[in-house]
Amino acid sequence: MPKSSPCVFPRSLLWLASLATLPAQSVLSSSYSSSSSSPYQRPAAGGKRPGFMERTLVLLDVNTRSPIRVLNDNFLSLQLDPSIIKDGWLDFLSSKRLVTLARGLAPAFLRFGGKRTDFLQFNNQKNLAKFRGPGPDYYLKNYEDDIVRSDVALDKQNGCKVANHPDIMLELQREKAATTHLVLLKEQLSNIYSNITITARSLDKLYNFVDCAGLHLILGLNALHRNPDNSWNTSSTLSLLKYSAGKKYNISWELGNEPNAYRSMVGRAVNSTQLAQDYTKLRTLLQSVRYYHRAHLYGPNAGRPQKNAILLLDGYYMDGRVNKVEDFLKTRLLDTLTEQITKVTKVVNVHTPGKKVWLGGLGPAWTGGINNLSDTYAAGFLWVNTLGMAAVQGIDVVLRHSFFDYGYTHLVDQNFNPLPDYWFSLVFKRLVGPRVLAVRVAGLQRKPQPGRVIRDKLRIYAHCTSYYNHNYVRGSITIYIINLHRSRKKIKLAGTLRNRTVHQYLLQPYGTDGLKAKHVQLNGEKLLMVDNETFPVLKPKTLRAGRTIAMPPMTIGFYVIKNMNAYACRR
Repeated sequence: MPKSSPCVFPRSLLWLASLATLPAQSVLSSSYSSSSSSPYQRPAAGGKRPGFMERTLVLLDVNTRSPIRVLNDNFLSLQLDPSIIKDGWLDFLSSKRLVTLARGLAPAFLRFGGKRTDFLQFNNQKNLAKFRGPGPDYYLKNYEDDIVRSDVALDKQNGCKVANHPDIMLELQREKAATTHLVLLKEQLSNIYSNITITARSLDKLYNFVDCAGLHLILGLNALHRNPDNSWNTSSTLSLLKYSAGKKYNISWELGNEPNAYRSMVGRAVNSTQLAQDYTKLRTLLQSVRYYHRAHLYGPNAGRPQKNAILLLDGYYMDGRVNKVEDFLKTRLLDTLTEQITKVTKVVNVHTPGKKVWLGGLGPAWTGGINNLSDTYAAGFLWVNTLGMAAVQGIDVVLRHSFFDYGYTHLVDQNFNPLPDYWFSLVFKRLVGPRVLAVRVAGLQRKPQPGRVIRDKLRIYAHCTSYYNHNYVRGSITIYIINLHRSRKKIKLAGTLRNRTVHQYLLQPYGTDGLKAKHVQLNGEKLLMVDNETFPVLKPKTLRAGRTIAMPPMTIGFYVIKNMNAYACRR
């Protein structure tokens, strides 16, 4: 991927909404139409009882004249928590396999931030070994030099430093990370946090990873480093900026993580007036370092809207409420995002009209997740639905927590193997572009009844197909569908979509574990990396023009309507 130049500094701040967990929501009413007067509803025929057609066949059309939203090209982006410095995984970001997997999701932002952002201290020391903590060299100290040189020496390839780490090193690292995770979890539950030192060497490794993968780094700065008068202490930040500028690292910046939670975390508060002053100080600081005088500054971020905390999203959405696979199928659980987004965007539009809202820190569970649950196919329903719902509501960027780390909420596991959510994300990146289209549906719902909420188990979203995918000409449309029903659903393309050739990418669980599967099949073929640098071919199944789409129960499918020449997608 080509390197991008330093970005223009925005005239005012961009709101970054931060969630600790992943909520999801059904499609907005503007995207669905299920009234009895729908032009696509057909009368019962052949003696079939009234309502038969509506329950067995869904008629689907898309408005191809103009998009309802235009999102950031980096809409699906990634996040890494600073805890990876402490648990040792940062030293393994040089893995050739991890770099390849991250590159598969480019273009994207990588936000290096989270709950421990405000305990980071930069230390540019010459004697780095004192500060870096256990890394690959530590684990291999008893091995012969020739093994070190052949297996973990960092090779310069196209400006990138990548490595193949021996299995013994990974085994030792997993043991260390498991122990450290317990310490980190204890800190989080007790609200007593220790500082984390990010050294020049650590920053070099982090930037090497994002640069090799074609990502753009957003680096969170410690906002809790305070002077006695509670003003922000900039000493560590200035040192970090000067070092990064000297290396010509193309970085965007963010100050603090969920400042609305500081009082509960450390017993001190930073009010909005002080926070605004801190951001002004940071902006001045960036302008004083010539290389960053036009760099992007993002924030502030915060938690979910409740009472006086209306500006922020703080979603401990799945903190104990999901403990079995069936919970991922509950539409009530999927329908928790819209209200929060609406409240936040309303406030943003009042105070800073035109500014975008982001969702950060999104993952399928809290505090590391649950093994054999949040890392399975079932968790994909929330992830894909949240992407669709966020897009419909105009969320500009969604940052997935986390790309890789200890735990079970990530896209890649500790053996450097993609989990189901990674494959969903990869297909999304390959097929779904930033232009969101309105969906028109008939036969989807029963007639609404007073006092009764109808929750859809068939969720449909439409975008222009990604312009980065050169297999499809501009004007093509990608529809993605989530079927939460326990029965097959038939979908007939109508209106402008009628009689078009369709490429199907049907994602189903692979193996005998059903929804608890940790592997995914695409159109019947198990998805696996060919090697550390090669993805499997995402081969579509061609559906002939006019054929009805048959969605198996509890599956997710992406459908590219080829050669549509849709006006909304040609530009």
